[in-house]
Amino acid sequence: MVQIGYTMMTEQAGPRELIDHVVRAEEAGFDFSVSSDHYFPWLRSQGHSPYAWSVLGAAAQATSRIPLMTYVTCPTVRYHPAVVAQKAATMQLLSEGRFRLGLGSGENLNEHVVGGGWPSVDVRHEMLEEAVEIIRALFEGGHVNRRGTHFDVESARLWDLPDRPPPIGIAVSGEQSCALAGRLADLVIATEPEAGLLRAFDRHGGEDKPRVGQLPVCYDPDRDTAVKRAHAQFRWFGNGWKVNAELPHPDSFESATQFVTPDDVAASIPCGDDPDDFVEAVRPYADAGFGEIALVQIGGESQPAYLDWAEKTLLPALRDAFG
Repeated sequence: MVQIGYTMMTEQAGPRELIDHVVRAEEAGFDFSVSSDHYFPWLRSQGHSPYAWSVLGAAAQATSRIPLMTYVTCPTVRYHPAVVAQKAATMQLLSEGRFRLGLGSGENLNEHVVGGGWPSVDVRHEMLEEAVEIIRALFEGGHVNRRGTHFDVESARLWDLPDRPPPIGIAVSGEQSCALAGRLADLVIATEPEAGLLRAFDRHGGEDKPRVGQLPVCYDPDRDTAVKRAHAQFRWFGNGWKVNAELPHPDSFESATQFVTPDDVAASIPCGDDPDDFVEAVRPYADAGFGEIALVQIGGESQPAYLDWAEKTLLPALRDAFG
């Protein structure tokens, strides 16, 4: 059985709207929700980027059933891991056990703002491993002191701890990150339906752990409108993470995608209102072994109509196809 999630994409809607959307997603019957954690939008056309943790706290109070998750937070540059641990523990308390902490090695787009430079990918993975160790140590309670390669922790302690710490997910895109996730994560996160990533995760200790994927979609009763919106706001998606992790500014993404056409986008993102197209876009994730798939509806203003359609048409079609 595949669970279908809703994405609060902070790059395309303001904070109050994001809360309205996740409340409606819960009513519509989505199985879980995830939130991006950005400082910048990918493209200027998206137009937003509120502080994800404030949004998540409000979402915890505005909803009662739907699980919440960061997808994903980088705990190494913009945030110190000790602070991420405090935020995650608080979110688990506010949500009464509905929170999962999704972590990743980050993107230059969001992390450059603190002026610390952007490390190489090998260093970023070292930093992520050290950060996870700090977060888990703080989740255990007591004082934590550490002099690490990348982080120092000086007599830190979490004074408000949930009975059950939030599970930790790690985003993967290749063998190195899969090895890290297999050893350290409670679940794996990916944005591509690659079975090879999950096999690598399993080889490194991830067997029987949950696996969560994410898929952009663009609903609109007029397919041409949907394609145009997807191209305007999501044409960066096809760059791949090796590129997306390195570019420092929305203008960089504008330049990198200047030759991407609407047809290119429509070939990889389901657009329109035919539920069969959306089912077929989800199928590679289900076939690869993802048990949870979070859909990203492109366009902040399109969320209410999408959520109504999802409740009546899309979610029933997906459940008929995948259980």
